[in-house]
Amino acid sequence: MSAHNWLITGVRQCWQYCLLLGLLLLWVEGAAQPPPRERRGGKPKASRPRPPAPARAPLREQDPPTIRQAVTEATKLEAAFKDSEALSQFQEVLKLSPGHYYSLWQAAVLSVRIGARYSDETRKSAYFDAARDYADRALLLQPEGGESNYAVALALFNQATLRNARGRLKAYRDLRSHVYLATERRPDLPDAWQLLGRWQYRVAHYNLLERVFSKLALGGVPQGGNSRAAMESLEKARRLDPGRLQFCYDLARMYSYQGRRQMAIAVLREAARIPPITSDDLVVSRLCQQMLPPLVRKDLRRQKREARRLPRPASPPDTLANK
Repeated sequence: MSAHNWLITGVRQCWQYCLLLGLLLLWVEGAAQPPPRERRGGKPKASRPRPPAPARAPLREQDPPTIRQAVTEATKLEAAFKDSEALSQFQEVLKLSPGHYYSLWQAAVLSVRIGARYSDETRKSAYFDAARDYADRALLLQPEGGESNYAVALALFNQATLRNARGRLKAYRDLRSHVYLATERRPDLPDAWQLLGRWQYRVAHYNLLERVFSKLALGGVPQGGNSRAAMESLEKARRLDPGRLQFCYDLARMYSYQGRRQMAIAVLREAARIPPITSDDLVVSRLCQQMLPPLVRKDLRRQKREARRLPRPASPPDTLANK
C-alpha cells in the first residue's frame, strides 16, 4: 500500500471513530449530565416579550356565571400583563371545570411564559412540565384544535432547551405535527407562525452529529426545516402583528445570519419606532438597538467597496486644447 493510500485510509478510519464517539456521547449525555443547580435568589428575569392577550375571552353558553366571570377576569389580568395572577385565575377555573378548553390552553401558554423568565433550570422545568400537562389535557378535548396543538408545540419547544441532546432532538421531532396543525387550524395566530419559523430554522441548522443521530435513532431528520421557509413564517407573524418587538428581533437575526443585511437593517429600524410596553419589551428593544449599528457599518463598508469597483466615468474632452 502506498503512503498516499495509507494516509487516506487512516483519515477515513479516524473520521469514523470520531463519528461513532460523537453518537455515543449524544446517547449517554443525559446520564452524564449533572442535575441543574438552584441559583441564588431564584428571581425571574425579563428575557422574553409578553405577547398581547386576546381582548375578549370566548365564553360558552353552558358555563355557569361563576366560571364566566372567572374567565373574563383572567383574560383582563392577562391583557394587563399580570401573567401570574391570570394563571392563578385560570387554575381556579380548572378546579371548577377541569375540562374547560380555553382555560387549559391559556394556562399552558402562561406557564411557558412565566417559566421562561426564571434563570434557574429547576423552576423553568417545573413551569414547562405544568404547561405540557395543561396542553395535553387540552389536546385530549380537541385533538385537531389549533390552540391545543400550539400549546403542545410551545411546551415541547421550551422543554427541549432543558433536555440532553437526545431528548432535545426527540422533542423537535415530536412537535412538528403540532406546530403545522396549529398554523393550519389557526392561521390568524401570530404566535403559531413565530414558533413554526423558529422550529424550521433550528431544524435547518442541525449539525452533522444531530443529523446522523436523527437518521439512526429517530427515524430521520424532521421534514420542513428550511431557512427560507423560516423567514417566510416570521414575516407572516409580523404581518399579523406588526407591533411585536420579538418578531422583529427574530426576523432581523435570521436575515443577518442569511446575509440579507439590508433587510435586517430595515426591520430593526422599524423596531426602533415601536414603543416598548413591558420590561420584556424594553429588553428586546435594547437588543435591537445593539444589533443595528454593526450591521449599518458593515453595509457602509460594502457600499464603499462596490463603489471602488465601478468604472470611473470618462473625463470630458478638453475643448480649449482642441482650439
